[in-house]
Amino acid sequence: MIDLNIKPDLNSFSARLKTFWDLSGQKIHLIDNYYDETRGSPVFTIEGRYTTRGWTEWTRGFRYGSALLHFDATGDEKILSGARQKILKEMAAHVSHTGVHDHGFNNVSTYGNLLRLINEGKIPFNEWEKNFYEMALKVSGAIQASRWTTIKNGGFIHSFNGAHSLFVDTLRSCRSLIISHRLGHVLQGEGDVGISLLERALEHIKATAAYSVFYGEGRDIYDVRGRIAHESIFNIKDGSFRCPNTQQGYSAFSTWTRGLAWAICGFAEQIEWLDSTSEKEVVAYGGKDSLLELMMKAATAACDFYIGNTPVDGVPYWDTGAPGLEKLGDYLNKPSDPFNDFEPVDSSAAAIASQGLLRLGHYLKEKGESAAGDRYWLAGLRVLDTLLGKPYLSTDENHQGLLLHSIYHRPNGWDHIPAGSKVPNGESSMWGDYHIREVCLYLQRIINKENYYTYYNSIR
Repeated sequence: MIDLNIKPDLNSFSARLKTFWDLSGQKIHLIDNYYDETRGSPVFTIEGRYTTRGWTEWTRGFRYGSALLHFDATGDEKILSGARQKILKEMAAHVSHTGVHDHGFNNVSTYGNLLRLINEGKIPFNEWEKNFYEMALKVSGAIQASRWTTIKNGGFIHSFNGAHSLFVDTLRSCRSLIISHRLGHVLQGEGDVGISLLERALEHIKATAAYSVFYGEGRDIYDVRGRIAHESIFNIKDGSFRCPNTQQGYSAFSTWTRGLAWAICGFAEQIEWLDSTSEKEVVAYGGKDSLLELMMKAATAACDFYIGNTPVDGVPYWDTGAPGLEKLGDYLNKPSDPFNDFEPVDSSAAAIASQGLLRLGHYLKEKGESAAGDRYWLAGLRVLDTLLGKPYLSTDENHQGLLLHSIYHRPNGWDHIPAGSKVPNGESSMWGDYHIREVCLYLQRIINKENYYTYYNSIR
């Protein structure tokens, strides 16, 4: 269980963030200088060098988005210029990509961040440039919404596995629908029928809360409050739910911790977005109070499960049911050990979860719920405090990754096991590196009393 008695001082992060961004810039330049672009999108490192892994193209936006986050934090114009050129050249296919559920990753991380930087006055205003980013985001949201499966009492954006498959990851792609909706766009269907992107985003959020999150209410004998199903399977003929499943976790009845982290971060940021809406905007979909109750139930359950099922320093093992964990003894009451002989940790899950914990804690404290808010805020700080030090922050000037000990696909055996080790360790991933930058930017802007960082700043 995360040790909440250790309370990092918020101001103590300032110097560490300076070191972090210095390393961030070094890693961006290393990849730009040495990565072979003909191989496709960089996904994860092997022996410290980024390589690719064909599955779906879901990481390119994290690469260029990382450069935009770095510019936001440091003002590095050279890195900004390089990212803009690469986004213009490489990202158009991702805007119209009908085969993935990852538009919130690829396009909000790139076009969304660029539009946000314009609207926040961090890069010069140019009307045609702004229109270009808005068009990309409008189309991206509509394309993402077109991957639709109707089920009993709603529907969801289906994963690349097919129309039967609801991934918990896809919660964060609801950002693309909401941005597109706020920009005045709709999905045009057969017979010119206009389909509401807001409605589809909210229906997907509802389905994720209903089927991806467990609440300890007797759904099955493995129903523990806050446990997450990576994938939920449906009968697409009658719209009925069939069973939980997983692609990257240990089993359908354990919790893959990166999926847990996607839920934590995804629900927290949508709670913040909901708070920014008017009752009129969402009244047709249940109203703000009803939607908030649903999202808060899911978010707090997931956060509480993470806090209770993660080692004291805040970095989880890759799956809470991984079979080798029993060989680690009382592993929850000691710091995570990425160099153990039995099961790998996943620092990328920690980076994603830390942002969600901080956001939910901040939201609750702003609403006057100090005790609950402080608990989640402190947990988020505790996680980040660990990630910004050894052995997680990559200080090797030859290692292209920023956050060490990230795991991609343990069941498939895709992650590199270094000589002398029995489990994967020492490597980085594009999503881990992006999300450690994102949570560091989030915290830095709070420390510096800058405008509060949200994805929907791009449409304010």
